[in-house]
Amino acid sequence: MAKNFAEIGFSSAAQKLQEQFGSRANYARMERQTIYEGLSKYEQHFIAQRDSFYMATVGENGFPYIQHRGGPKGFLKILDENRLGFIDFKGNMQYISVGNMATNNKVALFLVDYPNKKRLKIYAKAEIVALKDNPELHHLLDLEDYKFRPERIMVFHIEAYDWNCPQHITPRFTIEEIEEVLQPQYQHIKKLETEIAELKAKLGLIE
Repeated sequence: MAKNFAEIGFSSAAQKLQEQFGSRANYARMERQTIYEGLSKYEQHFIAQRDSFYMATVGENGFPYIQHRGGPKGFLKILDENRLGFIDFKGNMQYISVGNMATNNKVALFLVDYPNKKRLKIYAKAEIVALKDNPELHHLLDLEDYKFRPERIMVFHIEAYDWNCPQHITPRFTIEEIEEVLQPQYQHIKKLETEIAELKAKLGLIE
């Protein structure tokens, strides 16, 4: 991978609008100067912490389709600096994304960290791998104790990526994240309840 996000994302129409609204000069420098040779450790760590992402594909009729993909944290795995992969589990059996990939394997991925207001955009080319065709890769991507039926493997060959600005991202938290934050309060409440019970016992106030 020796491209940058702007090289792919900034169509001639987008560039004309940037020129019209005064942002073209800055983005032209971005096109010339921002080239990433694969995912850095920072991006790899970010991806490994996600439990979901959004994937956009384009159908034969030219319409885009966006699909939410979720699983245990880290289900989208880093295969190397230029490849991501995950096991595609059986869903509602519409096969829109997979069908789109059959005629156009270009995809866009969108990964969001809501609590920290960060989002990573990735352009990639998707490869569909049958489970039986690559048992070693299947084993590498397998998820322990995840009770869903695997259908195929998806591998993303990364073309470019970029970080979005944090504007307008509303922080949202999972139940696990809320539980983690509240754990000290829970422990403090439990300690107080124990102390109250012990005090009542000493004073003979236990019912």
